[in-house]
Amino acid sequence: MFTLETLSAIDNATYLQKLEIADFLFEHLDQYGDPKEDIMRCLDYALDQAADKGGFSVLAREEGKVVGVVVVNKTGMSGYIPENIIVYIAVDASQRGKGMGKKLMQTAIDMAHGDVALHVEPDNPAKILYEKLGFENKYLEMRLKR
Repeated sequence: MFTLETLSAIDNATYLQKLEIADFLFEHLDQYGDPKEDIMRCLDYALDQAADKGGFSVLAREEGKVVGVVVVNKTGMSGYIPENIIVYIAVDASQRGKGMGKKLMQTAIDMAHGDVALHVEPDNPAKILYEKLGFENKYLEMRLKR
């Protein structure tokens, strides 16, 4: 059985706590992941106490080991852009199909104040879960890479 814990700016997360989350995400995001340095920057943003930053993380642990994580950043915007964006969610492959992803997502949604957005690749199997939780595809995202 897993337990959930939350981490936000008021918890004054340590470098080691952030590194534990980043290591887990780097290992378990598979083809949907980012370099560890980018994950750490996301965590710095989410767990920073600066007024123009913020967010939180929800961790699932089993026997003390991280087996699932979701990271939410506050956008600082409202109305025209959702106030929150789920940047990362990952569940250990051995834990998938047990409801952990749903519990992590629902906890993050409940904790977020305002609307919530996320980006998902069209072929990501988790897309079905997000749709069941009420997420809709409103826009086609386009990016200009420099």
